[in-house]
Amino acid sequence: MQDITLEQLLEAGCHFGHKSERWHPKASVFIWQEKDGIHIIDLAKTKAGLDAAMQFVRDTAATGGTVLFVGTKRQARGVVKEAAQKAGASFLVQRWIGGFMTNWEGVHKNLQKINKMMADQANGGWKKFPKHEQTKLGRYLERLNVDYEGVLALSSLPDAIVVVDVRKEQAAVREARRMGIPVVGIVDTNANPENIEYVIPANDDAVGSVQLIVSAVAEAYREGREQAAKDAAVAADKAAKEAEKAAQTKKAEAAKKEAPKDSEPEKMTVTVK
Repeated sequence: MQDITLEQLLEAGCHFGHKSERWHPKASVFIWQEKDGIHIIDLAKTKAGLDAAMQFVRDTAATGGTVLFVGTKRQARGVVKEAAQKAGASFLVQRWIGGFMTNWEGVHKNLQKINKMMADQANGGWKKFPKHEQTKLGRYLERLNVDYEGVLALSSLPDAIVVVDVRKEQAAVREARRMGIPVVGIVDTNANPENIEYVIPANDDAVGSVQLIVSAVAEAYREGREQAAKDAAVAADKAAKEAEKAAQTKKAEAAKKEAPKDSEPEKMTVTVK
């Protein structure tokens, strides 16, 4: 797992908060000082929060869990999408889909519908329709993909979500809390950190800050997935060896039962004169 240093956080501009008049009082726990009317974030707390978040995400992935990355603000979209795709994680970057977690049954049906449409298109299933109908279906599918592109592989609710700017993504945080799903969030000085399980105090507007933090968390997720794959391979190998051993034992027992029994020794007759 990466070790993000204080120098890296400083160079990325993670320490710059919002103007002092726009602060949230509960963010005072990670504000170091005010300078020129701007709150400065304590980078020691940023590093501690980031390290804890990375470890949590890695452990979640290592046990087979899934993590959803959410970043719909303009500065975060490209960064979140690229990092999540590289790590093999799900993501939402265009808009938060209302009821994504609280109405998961309905959302999952939509995902299945989109996947089926994509499969039909790829397999030539649309050839039975006229050209103009195929064009309409293609445009409809394209519109759906804009919002659902990063979550088509999800077959169940995510085990955790990573949020850039918890203030903007209030709907996502609210749904996660209702469903008991842990939230990892980049929390700036204008946001309330109380409802976030894993708080990463940092600038959530600067591209450099968002990129450093999101990439580190996504890398931790990738490492966790690799660990899960290794553990699964080891478990499968162990199971195969145990099955082979059991088969050999069974074969030996069967052979033993089928072997001919030794003939009984002839009785000796003693003649007494």
